[in-house]
Amino acid sequence: MILAVDVGNTNITVGVFKKKELITTFRITTKLPRTSDEYGLLITELLGKEKEARDEEVNGAIIASVVPAVMHSLTNGILKYMGIKPLTVGPGLRTGIRIDTPNPREIGADRIVDAVAAYEIYGGPVLVIDYGTATTYDLITEDGRFIAGITAPGIRISAKALWEDTAKLPEIEIKKPASILAKDTISSMQAGLMYGQIGQTEYIIDAVKRESGFKELKVVATGGLGRLISSETDKINDYDPELTLTGLRLIYDKNR
Repeated sequence: MILAVDVGNTNITVGVFKKKELITTFRITTKLPRTSDEYGLLITELLGKEKEARDEEVNGAIIASVVPAVMHSLTNGILKYMGIKPLTVGPGLRTGIRIDTPNPREIGADRIVDAVAAYEIYGGPVLVIDYGTATTYDLITEDGRFIAGITAPGIRISAKALWEDTAKLPEIEIKKPASILAKDTISSMQAGLMYGQIGQTEYIIDAVKRESGFKELKVVATGGLGRLISSETDKINDYDPELTLTGLRLIYDKNR
């Protein structure tokens, strides 16, 4: 089995693969500072709660991270408690796609991993939308070149700005209200956040198709709030909640 670790700005998502099957996932908060011992103990204890993970030996690991500060403790924790030196997504690792931008090192590891999975599973051209801390849109051509990316504030960032930077707006649940014609403060905020994100999504998809010339562009969404948005528009073809973890598994297989 292999451990696939996606270090995001909000959460660290860990998946365990038995060959091509994802058998369990769990999350750890990113923002709390932890030692290598804490990471090692957390991961091994959480693995121990899954019967299939207990019965099989984990013999490989791969990490994609957008938070450099946690990498030393995390990688050392996995090495110390599991005896595995993880692969890290970055320069020198085979991915199966080419970053065709002026400065490939600027592209986040999570975006590369999503691009790999989307291209391998859905083919190209494909636009990958990841609804995470930021909302990202990445374009991969039919011959596997990453040629463009768009970055926007995520829904939670926008929501947090509303209730932290205004005196009277409350913290709210992020969900679609009954109507865009809001009658109260909470549904008004929910309408702005949800319909604003849907409108942004549809506009960017149309603009990417228009400027790239890819009229038959596939659109794949992932990320925590991706299900909410993808269910509200016919411009997204597929929602794949495990896209990033699958991409990590694919890159691991290409490099082992």
